[in-house]
This record gives sequence, C-alpha cells and structure tokens, in this order.
Amino acid sequence: MRTPPLPPADPLSRRTALRAVGAGALLLGAGGAVTGCRSAVSTVGGSAGGPKRGGTLTVAVDEDFEPSLLFTQADQSLQNRLIYNTLIRYDERLRPQPELATSWSYAADGRSITLTLRDDVTYHDGRPFTADDVIFAVKNLWKPERSSQLTATAKAVTGFEKRGDHELVLRLAHPVSNLFDLFEFMVIADRHTIDDTLAGRKLNGTGPFRFVSRRPGVGLSLVRNDRYWIPGRPYLDAVELRVYTQPDALLSALRSGQAQLSYRVPGKYLATLKIGASFSVKQYDTGTGAMYVGATVTKAPADNKTFRQAIAWAVDRDRIVSQALGGYGLASAAPWPRSSPAHSEAYRTHYTHNPAKARELLKSSGVSTKQTIPLGHPTTPAHTTIAEIVQNDLKEAGIRTRLEPTDPAVFQKQLISGTMPTLWINTHAFSQVHPSTLAISAYPFNEARNTSHFRSAEYTEAVQAAWRQKDADGAAANARYRRVSDLLLDEAFIIDLAIEDAVQVATERLHGPTLSKYVYLNLDNAYLD
Repeated sequence: MRTPPLPPADPLSRRTALRAVGAGALLLGAGGAVTGCRSAVSTVGGSAGGPKRGGTLTVAVDEDFEPSLLFTQADQSLQNRLIYNTLIRYDERLRPQPELATSWSYAADGRSITLTLRDDVTYHDGRPFTADDVIFAVKNLWKPERSSQLTATAKAVTGFEKRGDHELVLRLAHPVSNLFDLFEFMVIADRHTIDDTLAGRKLNGTGPFRFVSRRPGVGLSLVRNDRYWIPGRPYLDAVELRVYTQPDALLSALRSGQAQLSYRVPGKYLATLKIGASFSVKQYDTGTGAMYVGATVTKAPADNKTFRQAIAWAVDRDRIVSQALGGYGLASAAPWPRSSPAHSEAYRTHYTHNPAKARELLKSSGVSTKQTIPLGHPTTPAHTTIAEIVQNDLKEAGIRTRLEPTDPAVFQKQLISGTMPTLWINTHAFSQVHPSTLAISAYPFNEARNTSHFRSAEYTEAVQAAWRQKDADGAAANARYRRVSDLLLDEAFIIDLAIEDAVQVATERLHGPTLSKYVYLNLDNAYLD
C-alpha cells in the first residue's frame, strides 16, 4: 500500500483534532469556577484575527530533562517533538500520517518497507536531512547502552538499501506488527553530534525549535527554527521548559502567569485550581500512561503467584482514580485504554477491590503476614499518593509494606537495570499504541528481559506471535492480543491499577498545542494571542 503525502495541517482546521473523555473538556474561569460544560469534542480555539506570530511560551514540567535518557522512551519525552521530528505521526485512529517520511510502500509479505523522505529538511546547523540519518537512527537504537525500549523492533530491521538521498528500503528479518510505532517514537537526531547530545551540550534536530541551553534542575531554553520545513511555522519565537518539582510551585507558576501551559498538574489538584486568569483544562483519552504495582518475582514473597494475585484483589482502583488522579483516568486491571484494540471490559474488571478475596488468597499462598515488604515508588505527587493508598489497601488484606521513596531519575535507572525492590509503584506507557509494543518493548513487560525478571515460555510464545505479524488489526491480531492479556492477568507480575489520561492546563491566550500518541508536545501551530 502506498500512502500519499499530506499538506501541513492548517492550525485552525485542527480544532477537533482531539477527543475528550466521556463528556469532554472542563473550562475553569477566575476563582476556579466551572465556566463551560463537558462536550463530546475538545476544541482548540483561535482568535478572531487568526494565528499570531511571536511570543515566548513557558511550559511547566515536574521532571528535569536527562539527555542520557533521550533514546530510552522514558517518562521525560514532552520536549522531544519540539527539537526533533519523527518519520510519521499517528492520528487518533492509529493511522500513520507523513512527517519526515512523505509516503511508504509495505511489501505484501511484510519483509520490507520503502520510505520516501522529505527532500527539503535541514538540521538546525544547516546540514541536509538524508536517508543516512534514518539509518543512523535505527542503528542507534540497536546499541545496548541506549537502553531503548524499542530495541527489539529496531533490530528487526536487518538491512538498508538507499535509493538516493531521499528514498530508503528497510529490510526486515520478519514481519512486525508495530513497525509504525517505531516510526512514531524514534526521534531523528544528528548522527554527527551524538556525544554532545547525550551530554546535553548540543541537541541538533530538524524540529520547530532550536536548542539554546540546558540548566540542570531549571529546564531547557529553545528558540524558533527559521529553517523549519513547514513554511511559516512555528509561530512562537521561543519556548522555555521550566522544572517545578513540587505541585504548589507548579500551580503558583500557572496562577502567576510565569507559565502558560502544563501537562503535569496532578489530577487531584485540578478541582482546587483557583486562578486569576482563565485557563482551559483539556483531557486526552488515549491512555498516555498506566499506574501499576510491579513485583520482582525473584524475591520472596513476590515469587509466589497466588500472593501476587492477592495484591491484585486488594487494591481499590476506583479510589486511586478519584484521589490520586482527580478523576482523570480509568480504573483498570489490564493495561489497555478504551482506544486500544486489546481493550475489553472483562479484562478491565478482571480484578476488583475485594479484601476478603485477597485475604483468602494470601492464606492459601502460605506467605507469612508477619513480614514487612519494601514498596518502592518515585517521589512524584501522584506516585506518592498511590503508594500510600496501596499500602493501606494491602494492610487491610493482611500484607504489611514499608514505603521506599526514590528520586525519579534514580528510580528510572533502577527500572532500566532491573534492580527494583520486592514491590514498587510506577507508570508504564506504550499501551496507547499497538498492543504488541507493550509486551515486546516496555521495561515492565518485555518478554525477554523485564524489570520483574519474569520469564515464561508460554508468555514468550504469545508475545512473539502477536509481534511477528504484519497486520496489527483484525480478528487474528485481536485473538493474539487476548492471549497476551490472559497471561498478564493470570501471572500478575505487573498489576495494573489505572489508565492515566493526559490533562492539558493552558491559558486561554494559548491556541493549538497538541500531544502525540507518546506524549511528544507539538507546537508547530501553537500561538499566543
């Protein structure tokens, strides 16, 4: 199938680009009062005079950018699409749309794909973008030191055939159902300055904004890329990403006007947000992350499957959604959001809050109720709240735990290295795209080497069957996804709690920001009144 190129989107035609969960978007006026009702579609407004050029946008974030984790697909990816481009971008129905690749032709047997690349793109330093940059991007993810969660899919690409500077054939060892997930996530970094990139000295991309500086603990400074390949974009002159590790400081930045946009306001704070200027709150229902309890199955008592199932029955998922996420999420025992082809209500409600059932399983597991089990978590507000809820729920079921809070950057490195405590709380991604990516790529679920150290021939076979196929949709694909889900729920080495929705808080002066499926911020068409 050959996909034709599409013209750049007009910012004012993107008003219905994102759906809101259930009822839609809340508009908070001065003093935090509700000034608008929920609607089926969340709109991106425009001023009467149309887009305006100029201005600096400050984005409030709660986690510092760590350049050494750029290629890991870690939970610090918001800025990636500002500096870099990817080959494609997904629309709301997971249909790939052109970005640096303008069209593609997939072989009938799924063993190769031919990409036609843009021939009018340059890096920020003026060097032309070519097929060699795509080859480098794929091979870069092969390297173990990159700790990429997409390594398996990248390694499925075993050959490269250049047909000039702007046409490239990728040869595959076997068909893969999530090839376009790789194209959606993989940033096309400059191959000549990769060491400077990883050190945070120079981030040279093809994106709408150029890197100016990074101040650890403070944030990133970016300015408009005047060479950007979309004519007349971006509208903004500059973007500042500022780090506020405490919710009160982040909220203060929004209220005072120091920041005009954030996706990191904890859900439980949204209802109490009292502001002097009008802000809009927009809910993205694509399932940008999922909260879970992880279990290290090589450490007792988490090596006992019945004990792990007891935990799954003990936790009150609805309470987590209401108290930790402020209602912006979906209680779910499975990792799949409602937008996923793998979602089903039966999987979502497979485990519910049932302390009696949990106590019954705990007794049959033979695990002592006298021991205290470590429960790790990153020190972000949402994770801390969830850890406290889980600790209380487990205590009610007869399981005693000791909270072990850890700095988020350190926690991420422990996750990658597989050196977690017996139990831990965290967020995983990848469930918002094709289901095979979760099981073949995400650190917690990777069938070959996951954080829990769980291995199973049956699980490996199920994951590989879901992955090694060309088609990501259809009855056969869905049957394979069901088999993976059944095993995840039964083995419970990852115990999903709630699907988290991304929530955008923005001044009403700001128009046009969007998020990709993997929470890359797109400001191509954004502008300030």
